[in-house]
Amino acid sequence: MKPDFEKGNGLVPAIVQDYQTKQVLMLAYVNEEAYDKMLETKETYYWSRSRQELWHKGETSGHFQYIKGMYLDCDDDTLLIYVEQIGAACHTGSYSCFFNEILPYKFNETIFHELYDVIEDRDIHPIEKSYTNYLLNEGVDKICKKVGEEASETIIAAKNDDKDELIGEISDLFYHVFVLMYNQGVTVEDIENKLAQRHQISGNKKDFHTRGDY
Repeated sequence: MKPDFEKGNGLVPAIVQDYQTKQVLMLAYVNEEAYDKMLETKETYYWSRSRQELWHKGETSGHFQYIKGMYLDCDDDTLLIYVEQIGAACHTGSYSCFFNEILPYKFNETIFHELYDVIEDRDIHPIEKSYTNYLLNEGVDKICKKVGEEASETIIAAKNDDKDELIGEISDLFYHVFVLMYNQGVTVEDIENKLAQRHQISGNKKDFHTRGDY
């Protein structure tokens, strides 16, 4: 399987993403020589349309891209490349070339959202012998009791200085707190918004408001 370089007069676009975060880093163009070099070296090579020459990403800047995966689209004319990015992908020094915001976008889908969605789905589509359905059917008193028990077990795990046990107990506590949240009509977004109100967020840095409890 190989890109159809004939379609683009010898070039195909390549979308480059961080292999861990899936953040889009840049868009570049690849000719057949660059494609072959990438397969050989597992580092990114592009064709510079402005300079009309092969371009080894990071050769002058040190900001290399180590290829972790490469995919071809259904029409064989676009590459998707997952990379380990060293330094910045953009010549401006930005990690990604896509930093000029036109329409704001916030991606909220985390494991916490997924967990909340599962709890909601169990309520809408009950499953026989589901522990979540059991808790929801028992009501707030039972749920609160379990939250208290898991909180106590979390404290004990911490005092035992057992990291694996602590991770397990915190996970159990989170789960039961999320069942309580759903039972009480509190969403993940409600918690995120409250935390955002209590924090001033600038870039990747968080500065606390002057509050007695933070």
